[in-house]
Amino acid sequence: MRFHPFGRVFLLAGLLLGGCARAEEPKSAPPKIATGSDALGTDAWFPLTLGDKTLRFQLVVTLDEQQRGLMGRRDLGPDDGMVFVYPAPQEMSFWMRNTPTALDIGFFKADGTLGEVHPLYPFDETPVKSIGADYTLALETPQGWFAKNGIKPGAKLNLADVAAALRARGFKPSRYSAEPR
Repeated sequence: MRFHPFGRVFLLAGLLLGGCARAEEPKSAPPKIATGSDALGTDAWFPLTLGDKTLRFQLVVTLDEQQRGLMGRRDLGPDDGMVFVYPAPQEMSFWMRNTPTALDIGFFKADGTLGEVHPLYPFDETPVKSIGADYTLALETPQGWFAKNGIKPGAKLNLADVAAALRARGFKPSRYSAEPR
């Protein structure tokens, strides 16, 4: 590899001043719909009831957060997950770029009804698309969580839990299909 004459100086300075930034690190998120000094970040955990089971989840809302998802993560507990929220019903498509943890993904309709569950395999960049085109939420969990907990299509997600997480993150639930009906 060839360096620009000053390249080694800049590389050394960067390493000394703060280390290397990894290419897959998210850019700064765009402004939130509703902000406040007490708004929580993507690292916050929230309780979520699905059917008769409870898990804890992290919420991703912005495009940058959703593109990052669980990349690089190996720290999910057996009852942990990540919820992706969208403003309008759509076909879902997910892949596992830079994601080392085997996951399941459940796709939910605007009323909180689980429609589909699919396995996701570590580092597999093959898109996993939903069959339906009317989903507004997706929940990623450790692989096998849905089966282990007896959660099948038709189960209901507590939308009040998602709405509370959106508010805590500084977003308006009414802008997303996560407002309890």
